[in-house]
Amino acid sequence: MTDASFTADNSPATDPSPAKPEPAPLSAKEEAIDTVRFLALLAIAVLIFRSFFLSPFNIPSESMQPRLLIGDYLLVNKMAYGYSKFSLPFSVPLIPGRLFARTPERGDVVVFKAPPVNDNDYIKRVIGLPGDTIQVRDGIVWLNGKPVKREPMADFVIPVTQNMIDASRTTGTLPCYAPQFEEVTAAGQRQCRYPQFRETLPNGKSYAILDITPIAQDNTPLVTVPADHLFLMGDNRDRSADSRFPAEENGGIGLVPEKNLVGHALVGMFSTDGSASWINPISWFTAARWSRIGEGF
Repeated sequence: MTDASFTADNSPATDPSPAKPEPAPLSAKEEAIDTVRFLALLAIAVLIFRSFFLSPFNIPSESMQPRLLIGDYLLVNKMAYGYSKFSLPFSVPLIPGRLFARTPERGDVVVFKAPPVNDNDYIKRVIGLPGDTIQVRDGIVWLNGKPVKREPMADFVIPVTQNMIDASRTTGTLPCYAPQFEEVTAAGQRQCRYPQFRETLPNGKSYAILDITPIAQDNTPLVTVPADHLFLMGDNRDRSADSRFPAEENGGIGLVPEKNLVGHALVGMFSTDGSASWINPISWFTAARWSRIGEGF
């Protein structure tokens, strides 16, 4: 039996634990694989979130003025009315029929795929539900045999912005619809001035609309909204190819099936007048319409 060894302070000496080996550094190939894996998982998470919870949507036209302007960016609640294949990117047919379906309320602002093409997203306001009768007479909406309340408001005045000019060039129209609706301020700013009204539906939902000039669709036949369909209209009654027009490619939308719903407009998250330039970072801030951010529906 051997004697135990002692240190200078008479405590038993112990052998130090062996050092743990340092992990080998990742090779360039392994780092690339990890990066690709992370990006793939991130893309899947974003895809799921945008398909089933919230999704961005931008306004390309004047059809929902005065509430929405060209250059507004919204968040859309994808959970509001249930899910169908139109909830998924490119309308991939992975969802049979419509799950967790809920019919919108009159006055809701909805995003949907328009028949018959079903490729592009549209945004309109719900006016008629399944079983309702709808007719427009001299610009007044008649719902179930009674005129929807409409009251004059102060004119809607909006500056002519770059994105309005760009949109008018694309469609071959004028930024202010017609010359008589455009004026120039003392400071030299072009602006549009439109007659504006407040429309109130039977459920109490109230909102501003524009009805600036007589058009053929100010008078329509009486229609009954079929089961599982909706009658939708733009708030700008003279610049909206909505349910007053038959469903056809590059035309109206007709009566929209509820299964085509994508979601409910939730809140404005950004707005720009279109004057920003990539080479001028200051313009990114001056082009923003900050007061429109955070407006709900």
